[in-house]
Amino acid sequence: MSLDLVPSPFAPERFPDLPAIAGVRLAVAHSGLKYAGRPDLLFVSFAEGTQAAGVFTQSATAAAPVLWCREALAASGGAAKALVVNAGNANAFTGEKGADTARVTAEEAARMVNAAARDVMVCSTGVIGESFDAHVLTRHFPEMVSGGEASWEEAARAIMTTDTYPKGTAASGVINGEAFRIAGIAKGSGMIAPNMATMLAYVFTDAAVPAALLQRLLSECVEETFNRITVDGDTSTNDTVLAFATGQGGAEVDEGDADAVTAFREALHAVCHDLALQIVKDGEGISKFVTVKVSGAPDLAAARAIAMSIANSPLVKTAIAGEDPNWGRIVMAVGKAGVPIDQRALEIFIGGQLVARNGAVAPGYDEAKAAGHMKGREIDIAVTVGDGPTDITVWTCDLTHAYIDINADYRS
Repeated sequence: MSLDLVPSPFAPERFPDLPAIAGVRLAVAHSGLKYAGRPDLLFVSFAEGTQAAGVFTQSATAAAPVLWCREALAASGGAAKALVVNAGNANAFTGEKGADTARVTAEEAARMVNAAARDVMVCSTGVIGESFDAHVLTRHFPEMVSGGEASWEEAARAIMTTDTYPKGTAASGVINGEAFRIAGIAKGSGMIAPNMATMLAYVFTDAAVPAALLQRLLSECVEETFNRITVDGDTSTNDTVLAFATGQGGAEVDEGDADAVTAFREALHAVCHDLALQIVKDGEGISKFVTVKVSGAPDLAAARAIAMSIANSPLVKTAIAGEDPNWGRIVMAVGKAGVPIDQRALEIFIGGQLVARNGAVAPGYDEAKAAGHMKGREIDIAVTVGDGPTDITVWTCDLTHAYIDINADYRS
């Protein structure tokens, strides 16, 4: 695969410094499954007693690794000893062979770390509908387990597909005098309209967090971060977010300790939020990063429907790419969301300027000012739909011809 990917204009100058997480060991390898000359396989080993939680795609055509992880987490009660991730092939819609590949991968990884197969999470990303033999991956496991450790940046690069930069972030805090650390990596650039999480994201902490509590907090944070981004309106077959708590750092998060739960949740949310925005800022063909805020909705479902209708509209997104403040396309997107509204209560803002109100263009609207805002890299759209109690913010990007180029050539 040799796509000519133009670096995102939002790519950071360098990968951030992430802390070592006690009880986590990273290893990468080049499997040759699809990519030439770069690692495409990640193997993460965990200390005994590590707890895990996961949120997965709600796609009816979920990939074999997603089905494996769901069942494994349920069977293990949230225990984890290893994580295996391959890039270049999604192992999705591959029938029984795909299921066998996921199972054998988990079994061989488990043998490497003296664990049960149900204690191994397996993830894949890449082309859908092409099967492969597990041996392509498992033959590298002995050297990965016994060899040198990889860095966070190497781990993040190993899981990339059409990403133009590796994504990582970290947060920390203190619970009852004990410090804890969280590090996270993610991949994602296209097929981003999460209906649970997004693409692949992995969060690691040295805090001790029971699996049930970790699951609740991860699910809450996913809903507020990964579930509020979109690049192209398409939900992947492989979307997975996994969190692992090794308990090797001294800090303990107990359900009965409200302050501890709050401190940990805030740090976890910060990591998920940062990774989610990095994914949007690396959206395929991106030239603009777009924030859409909807206010005054009667409830969260209505607010989300309107916000995502705007953020996913090809007409809105192409107008942004063309730097055209065509606010009529925003009106259209609000109207098609399926939420009853009073047109007279609708207010639209572009770059903080009131554009429309009372069912018509706002008096004093300055289109030149709006056009100037559209020439920037970061675009702000805000919509008030009434006097309801609910607000929501979602994040997206524009739609350029480069997106078509990338996806037209994806399998070549």
